[in-house]
Amino acid sequence: MKIALLGYGKMGKTIEQIALSRGHAIVLKIDKHITDYDITKADVAIDFSVPSAAVGNLSKALNNNVPVISGTTGWLKDYDDIIRLCKERDGAFIYASNFSIGVNVFFELNKQLAKMMSNLDKYKVNLQEIHHTQKLDAPSGTAITLAEGIIDNSNYKNWSLDKGDSETIQIEAKRIEDVPGTHIVSYDSNVDTIEIKHTAKNREGFALGAVIAAEWIIGKTGVFTMKDVLNIG
Repeated sequence: MKIALLGYGKMGKTIEQIALSRGHAIVLKIDKHITDYDITKADVAIDFSVPSAAVGNLSKALNNNVPVISGTTGWLKDYDDIIRLCKERDGAFIYASNFSIGVNVFFELNKQLAKMMSNLDKYKVNLQEIHHTQKLDAPSGTAITLAEGIIDNSNYKNWSLDKGDSETIQIEAKRIEDVPGTHIVSYDSNVDTIEIKHTAKNREGFALGAVIAAEWIIGKTGVFTMKDVLNIG
């Protein structure tokens, strides 16, 4: 499989290592805001770029009938436009705020716990995410996905970085030097706390999930998620 890496930072380099170890070829390495490249060399594109470059990268891939995997966060105001383009071009697209297999299991645990807690009004939900200081967006895309999973399965209606109440989930975002990505969902009452937590040990879990998604999407058309790739939930 010939892969275009759209974004060649730390994650792109880790994806490259894993893809090569699985017998794939890297035919393009596009860094930052380079826009003049031939995407048709690739069988599939994997985008881990920056928010300002993501939409252009995704559009180029879809307009040239190249399936594309996106792990870039911070561009979702344009998500509906990309989905529309994918359908118009009969393309193939997967976006995930987090491609880690473990995190996607965590997403499903979060939804199930939210359902179980939805009628227990003595408990207040708290959501915390911790990342290294180089992560630009806050809250993390993973934290937003977790919040949305709670909202879809409870009486909460929205999320906020500022403060929470009976209808709003507060997401506490921390940026600390050299810490692994950590996400904690807790339900707190006057008598106890119920907590689920995911801590990433390195980038390899995210990178492997992205490569597995790229392998899976070849030959398919449509808009998919990691639930489809992993057959969970």
